[in-house]
Amino acid sequence: MKLRPLQDRILVQRVEEETKTKGGIIIPDTAKEKPAEGKVKAVGNGKVGDDGKRVALEIKVGDRILFGKYSGTEVKIDGEEYLIMREDDVLGVIE
Repeated sequence: MKLRPLQDRILVQRVEEETKTKGGIIIPDTAKEKPAEGKVKAVGNGKVGDDGKRVALEIKVGDRILFGKYSGTEVKIDGEEYLIMREDDVLGVIE
């Protein structure tokens, strides 16, 4: 199944965090928080501005991004979990 987000929305797959700390301590699943880092899988065409022209997104497919803890809407596609969020919810791109 292919999904193309609309307007300024992006489809993000969360990046799994390490289960072990630098000191070697294993973190149990109950103590983990959902990661606020992900990889962009699809982007929309951009938002239509006040002048009627389409404004392209700065984020591209393949970018690693940081987003807020409660950003986006969780969706399940072909058994995989993704987030759909607006470009405004993205805090930064990891280079």
